[in-house]
Amino acid sequence: MSLMFEPLRKYATFRGRARRKEFWLWQLFLFLLFVALYAWLFGALGDLQAATPEELEQMVRATPAARLPLAVIGLVGLGVLLPGLAVQVRRLHDSGKSGWWLLLGLTGIGGLVLLIFYLLDGTPGRNRHGPDPKGRG
Repeated sequence: MSLMFEPLRKYATFRGRARRKEFWLWQLFLFLLFVALYAWLFGALGDLQAATPEELEQMVRATPAARLPLAVIGLVGLGVLLPGLAVQVRRLHDSGKSGWWLLLGLTGIGGLVLLIFYLLDGTPGRNRHGPDPKGRG
């Protein structure tokens, strides 16, 4: 469980390596956090039956109670941006890749390639980015 919050402890640490477990627990934490925040937002908006995107935008603008959840979502998003990028770079380092591979996500197919890199096991033993976080040979 402590690995889930390791990216917050290493807030802007782009050096070193991150295990798959640390990376995926961070992703789970972000998912649960934003599900809760959006549930708060949609609870403040009330009934959303068959609302088009335009109607939803008007509801958000017309509902003062929705402003606080929106502000919190924005601030939390900014707050977790840097540790999220850092843990992605450290995850790439675990398999011996440069953090610049992260830019591949800006292309159409790059997200799939990065997903495969995130799923693969790291390099056993020491690599140019540091010791093995699993403590293997």
